[in-house]
Amino acid sequence: MVSPAPALLSRSYALPNGGCLVAPNENLRRLAARCSHFQITRSGFGGLNQSPKVLNDDRAVPSEGLSPVAGGIVALGKFDALHIGHRELAIQASKIGSPFLLSFVGMAEVLGWEPRAPIVAKCDRKRVLSSWAPYCGNIAPAEFHIDFSSVRHLTPQEFVEKLSKDLGVRGVVAGENYRFGYKASGDASELVRLCKEYNMGAYIINSVMDRNHYSQNTNSSDLKDRGQVSSTRVRRALAVGDMKYVSELLGRPHRLILMAKSQEPFTFSRNKVSASKLSLLNLAPKEGLYKNCSVFVGDEKIESCRVVIDAAYIHIEMDDVGSCSSSGTRDFQLLSIEFGNLHS
Repeated sequence: MVSPAPALLSRSYALPNGGCLVAPNENLRRLAARCSHFQITRSGFGGLNQSPKVLNDDRAVPSEGLSPVAGGIVALGKFDALHIGHRELAIQASKIGSPFLLSFVGMAEVLGWEPRAPIVAKCDRKRVLSSWAPYCGNIAPAEFHIDFSSVRHLTPQEFVEKLSKDLGVRGVVAGENYRFGYKASGDASELVRLCKEYNMGAYIINSVMDRNHYSQNTNSSDLKDRGQVSSTRVRRALAVGDMKYVSELLGRPHRLILMAKSQEPFTFSRNKVSASKLSLLNLAPKEGLYKNCSVFVGDEKIESCRVVIDAAYIHIEMDDVGSCSSSGTRDFQLLSIEFGNLHS
């Protein structure tokens, strides 16, 4: 659980206004040096977009004119958190064929929802999916997105027809509570019936239940909440700073991604790195002190740390305190924080 954030730890967190950074101990000098070689590219964020080598990926390259998911098995859902329930859909898809996650983009804009930070940063999703490869026959599931505005008004039958005729999908996997079609008029049983009509396989799996916190959510106002693992539960756990629970729901530690901006650079102070909350690329836990964390550059762990989140800043304090010295400005653009682990 999170500890209340102290107004000060042992010294002020005031950030310098100048461009020159105060270099901290040897660990932070090493961190800054590595970050200076970590460049953000237009196709992604360098190392965060480079997934580990995946074995036995025999997905056929689609012929020209075919969709990327042609001949594949698509898991259907929203996939915001990429939690263990989503992973189970991918596992089942991989048992049948080449696994894909099919979801919609632009739903919030079309439906007028308030914008909110994603649970998983966009640039970090490929890393998470690559970590699922051992569960999926050594194949990392790939994502495929459909513009929500292009399918919003489709009936359940028109949606399945699109999967079959336009996308060439061989089969679908969905949870027992999956709804689809205009105004969510279709359910899992109708999905099975329609897929059979279009000669597609349909596989419906039971929800992955939240066994540890089921009783705490029985009075939830969410009518869809029957005790299953969900992105909503992940958001609630982050909101109260229960990182052990977050790890249980995700099946991995939560990773927070920060990207420095020209007007809000990362700054060093003794054994700390500080970053404005404006640099966040995904959802942070509540304000407070978090121990047993790690700081990464790309996929490489640099140092163990503890993290203090206050109203405006994220402060990363290294475990190994050293003496101060000075250094010049670094090209220090992107880092990530992992909160604890499944065994803490």
